[in-house]
Amino acid sequence: MERARRAAHVLANSSEADLSSSSHPEINATAAALSLDEQWSVEQGKLFPFSFLKTLPSRPPSNPTNPLPFLHVLERLKTTPREGWRRFSIPQSESISDHMYRMSILTILCPSPLREKLDIPRCTLLALCHDMAESLVGDITPVDGVSKTEKRRREGETMGYLTEKLLGADTGCEDAGTLLREAWEEYEASTTLEAKFVHDVDKLELVIQMMEYERRAKGEIDLGEFVWVAERIEIEEVKAWCREVLKEREEFWRGVGKKPSGVDIAAKVLNGEEGQKEVDGKVSRKEGG
Repeated sequence: MERARRAAHVLANSSEADLSSSSHPEINATAAALSLDEQWSVEQGKLFPFSFLKTLPSRPPSNPTNPLPFLHVLERLKTTPREGWRRFSIPQSESISDHMYRMSILTILCPSPLREKLDIPRCTLLALCHDMAESLVGDITPVDGVSKTEKRRREGETMGYLTEKLLGADTGCEDAGTLLREAWEEYEASTTLEAKFVHDVDKLELVIQMMEYERRAKGEIDLGEFVWVAERIEIEEVKAWCREVLKEREEFWRGVGKKPSGVDIAAKVLNGEEGQKEVDGKVSRKEGG
């Protein structure tokens, strides 16, 4: 409860300019500061008297007649930095929508023969909306102390608000709202091949960005704590892309004469490539008689 009281104090003593600024770290972290018992809510508090909409300088109308309020909320995705990079004080770090944009491009670049197995436009849609709830929930990370169950509840409530209320029947965009909600649900369930692919692309994009920030900082920033996500990639074609990124990272750090963190995990991912080549070679020799 103490963490919740601190969050309430921050909100109560912040100006509208602060509340609307995604660069204010305490405000930005408020959504992640409330536990399940304190019931974070989009529209109204329950056990804890907190409504996230109350923190917005301009609250969306209750029954909009066009999609503009929805689009105004989405603007927050453009201005809210990804939390993992903010913790490292990386200047001009990517926003949530920056991340989703490159993910969407990655889905379009899907190589054959995987491409033939996937509905690529569907993958692109999943990439475009998978973090949409973060426009209000914020970018909750594993170090924020919010359980996966609670994170899923907050995001589900937010997606309901965005797609059913801000894109309701009076806006003329009800079908679009249903499409976005179903795509988000598909991504969260991660049972279709399209959803599994986009989950892997999510991880790949993070690894690419990690390496780019290290290179931009000329080796003065070590982001190796994020390398672990490379091991979670499942689809072989995405693994192959990730190995190329890790090779590039390895060459970069060798060039600056330093040994970064995360090299053991990277080596396991890269050695997996050699192991697969050995298996493929044995299969080829067997097939050749």
